[in-house]
Amino acid sequence: MSNDEIKSFVTNEVRGQILDIHAKASTTNSLQHKYPPVAKLSTRDQLRILVSGGSGFVGSHLVDRLMMQGHRVIVVDNMFTGRAQNVQQWQNHPNFQLIIHDVVEPIMLEVDQVYHLACPASPPHYQYNPIKTIKTSTEGTLNMLGLAKRVKARVLLTSTSEVYGDPEVHPQKETYWGHVNPIGPRACYDEGKRVAETMMYAYEKQSNLEVRVARIFNTFGPRMHPNDGRVVSNFIIQALQGKDITIYGSGAQTRSFQYVDDLVSGLIKLMNGNYSLPVNIGNPDEYSVKDFAYIIKELTGSNSTIRFLPATQDDPRQRKPDITTAMERIDWRPTVPVRIGLEKTIAYFRQVLQDSGEIIPTGPDAARPNTPK
Repeated sequence: MSNDEIKSFVTNEVRGQILDIHAKASTTNSLQHKYPPVAKLSTRDQLRILVSGGSGFVGSHLVDRLMMQGHRVIVVDNMFTGRAQNVQQWQNHPNFQLIIHDVVEPIMLEVDQVYHLACPASPPHYQYNPIKTIKTSTEGTLNMLGLAKRVKARVLLTSTSEVYGDPEVHPQKETYWGHVNPIGPRACYDEGKRVAETMMYAYEKQSNLEVRVARIFNTFGPRMHPNDGRVVSNFIIQALQGKDITIYGSGAQTRSFQYVDDLVSGLIKLMNGNYSLPVNIGNPDEYSVKDFAYIIKELTGSNSTIRFLPATQDDPRQRKPDITTAMERIDWRPTVPVRIGLEKTIAYFRQVLQDSGEIIPTGPDAARPNTPK
């Protein structure tokens, strides 16, 4: 046997042993880790799906649903507001991969679908670094679109009801162009998402890319960041700790709240449907912020006092989706009653407080995410 033949033989033997070790390790990890139930799909039906921002609140619930459907899921997240614990139930699963990466930098992956969720979504967090927020919505979206174009994948952008700004039309239909302050403190997010939508349809028109745009309204549920500074998380955390429930403004401003499971169903229906124009995904069940605070008090059994503080700049006076398009085009409507969803969310935050101790809710000012230990 020649030296080259010996070298080739040894190389192949070592490679085989390494692959065998990895296979055994993967099998051992799978046996040791009890995963949620996962459907078994044929190779033809199993999709490779990228979820940017997949370790965040909404993203992790979407990952759960896609994994349980039997697909292969790649999460890309820079962990600014995302948390590894949100997807730890899938660690070492052969269908799951977590990549710590910032979408403002290009990434090369082979996938069939892209759910582009990456971007801080709460005002204190997206105002903490407004330039980075703008870059995430622009450069990040361009990178996801470029990836999708290269591999001919369908791409869904999670846009926002914030594209409507402080609306002068109520409820808001997708045909409403909005009422946005382009230089206010919320503009980095509002205008960033508006230009992201523009990019989506430019790619659709110029490159024949398959695109989907979901305009998401207020969403709540387990895994919300404890310090995101938004109405649901702040009210619940304050009420459970017996602290004052703080309302910014008179409390007459209205919001519509949907449970996260409904949102995930809407995103998947939109991605896999045949409608490509923007779609509102939200619950038309509308509450004044003041009334909502009293509901939280009731459900938590809290003795907290409701305290009114000065209103924040450009805070929308009213927000309610018209979901006619969602019902007619993708056969979607919310099914989880707000009170049922709140009970589940309150139970989640009770456990968070038990595990971490006191949590000081985030106020309206710009703030970096501060995850309780």
